[in-house]
Amino acid sequence: MYQSCSTQIMPKNSILFSSRAPIGYVAIADNDLCTNQGFKSVVPNDNINPLFVYYLLKFNKDKIEGLGSGTTFKEVSGTTMKNVIVKVPETIEEQRRISSILDAIDKKIELNQEINNNLEQQAQLLFKSWFVDFEPFNGSIPSDWEVVPLEKIVDFQNGYAFKSKELLNEPSSDCYQVFKQGHISRGGGFIPDGTKSWYPKRLASKLERFVLKKGDILMAMTDMKDNVAILGNTAIMPFDNEYIVNQRVGHIRANGYKGITYPFIYLLTNSTNFLTNLRSRANSGVQVNLSSTEIKVSQTVLPSEKVNMAFSEITLPMFEAIISNQLENQQLAQLRDTLLPKLMSGELDVSNIVL
Repeated sequence: MYQSCSTQIMPKNSILFSSRAPIGYVAIADNDLCTNQGFKSVVPNDNINPLFVYYLLKFNKDKIEGLGSGTTFKEVSGTTMKNVIVKVPETIEEQRRISSILDAIDKKIELNQEINNNLEQQAQLLFKSWFVDFEPFNGSIPSDWEVVPLEKIVDFQNGYAFKSKELLNEPSSDCYQVFKQGHISRGGGFIPDGTKSWYPKRLASKLERFVLKKGDILMAMTDMKDNVAILGNTAIMPFDNEYIVNQRVGHIRANGYKGITYPFIYLLTNSTNFLTNLRSRANSGVQVNLSSTEIKVSQTVLPSEKVNMAFSEITLPMFEAIISNQLENQQLAQLRDTLLPKLMSGELDVSNIVL
């Protein structure tokens, strides 16, 4: 089905499979490229559709990872990769039909993400124009604005310190997803597939204040000293009552003072000036840590209620659209992951799919 190599020029449409920790990242080469020993690259033969191989490797990721060996870290050898038994439709037309279904879902997910990125960039530019450069106000802060600590416009609390024995490593019914720093992306933003732990709702009867609501802002309070990446960055929670917040994540909720809403808080906390100042006040050791006090006393401009309402009228629909796209992407990803094994096993008939 394929040829395999590790350190040579790979042609366009080769499928790249990471073969050492972490095992199982898959990509298709857009151009000729050279890989290192951390990949076992697959070059499809003429009778094999490259996109089908991409999804075939995704489907077999766990199987291949289970064949890895090593003491310091697991690795899949070239010989092991070549000997993996897979099921492949005989005709390239059927392979194309299968891959086209999955690719259509992934392209819609990518389009939604591009739309979200564009909307957020517009909101960031608007925030900078109004509240950093004061462009609509002749370049200076209006006389009826204030400079106030963050705690004036938000309610803040630390996440809950869970006992590790209470957390589940796999999802089960009637559980909260535990929101940790792995859900916060560099520069700000929510990572929906960052969940590593779950918490039974039956144990959370006294933890309601840690259950997250749509529009809550979550801040990373810890980072590595030599590689500060997300310290102080925030994410917006797009869901109601699905997540519960873990310790070392700051839980921020706009309190509505003078018409402030969550887009203002999110854009403020990820702005360059705010982050630079906040990070300068972090406690430094092996890790760098932000204290609740330093977060709450961080200074911010507080516009007039009229300006805040005008800003919200523009930005709230933007972020509502972002959240809607995030919800759709979650549903699309679940659909794709449900269809993948059914398509690869031949359980679903694709003969009527028109390419």
